[in-house]
Amino acid sequence: MTQIILAAQAAQGGSGMSMILMMVAIFAIMWFFMIRPQQKKQKEIQKFQNELTEGTQVVTGGGIYGTVKSIDLAKNTVEVKIARDVVVTVDKSYVFKDMANAPLQQK
Repeated sequence: MTQIILAAQAAQGGSGMSMILMMVAIFAIMWFFMIRPQQKKQKEIQKFQNELTEGTQVVTGGGIYGTVKSIDLAKNTVEVKIARDVVVTVDKSYVFKDMANAPLQQK
């Protein structure tokens, strides 16, 4: 009888370790497929925003397409020309690459 109890206790101890390994594996998979690609995309967006120049075709966070007219680094803003004689000032962090006019990338 005691052998059965000892075997059951040993089996419970092993299942705790396998549960921890399972949780670590799930986190690793989530990091590799979800968190890591998002971090890479965020770095690309940050790099684009830091390399903005006048004349660049952009899309604002609100979905407005335009061309960069000027950049104010002190205020961290960008003036975007959206139509003839219409210029809006947008925070630099809300300016993204205009993929409609971007050259097609071969994968």
